[in-house]
Amino acid sequence: MSASVCDFTFLKGVKVVDFTQFEAGPSCTEALGWLGADVVKIENPKMGDPGRRLRPGQPDTDPYYFHAFNANKKSITVNLKSPRGLELVKDMIRKADVMIENFAPGAIERLGLSYDVVKVINPSIIYAQVKGFGEGSPFEHNLAFDMIAQAAGAPSASPATRTARRPGPASRSVTPAPAC
Repeated sequence: MSASVCDFTFLKGVKVVDFTQFEAGPSCTEALGWLGADVVKIENPKMGDPGRRLRPGQPDTDPYYFHAFNANKKSITVNLKSPRGLELVKDMIRKADVMIENFAPGAIERLGLSYDVVKVINPSIIYAQVKGFGEGSPFEHNLAFDMIAQAAGAPSASPATRTARRPGPASRSVTPAPAC
């Protein structure tokens, strides 16, 4: 490697089991892959990642959208609803350092891979979930695609709506972290 290029392999040897789809989760696991982690993406055997289906009628060519969020990963298809498929991913989790998912709220728990179950399988695993709304939020059980998150956060509101004062409690203030 040339002296002018950095070799970002900080995470070399880190094993990641990736149960992500669409954008938010895959961009996280892709970043881990760029930093050297060994990322294995688990996909549905019937449909694969939803990002693969953006070009109907062209099943053998994944669209750029899929590649943009899934570089530096290995990929396997596993039926997570079958006992054999579930046992296969549990074995992968047993050997992994990180498990990350961004399924719909409650889906990973229904599959039998909740935090409590995974921590019994591998007590040292880092268990990550990418969700649009946090626990305790009135929207915690809702999906959170980009447009939904924008609408809930109001950046997509018109200028007139953004400047109008709404009655109700003041929003929580956030203190910025000190600069490094």
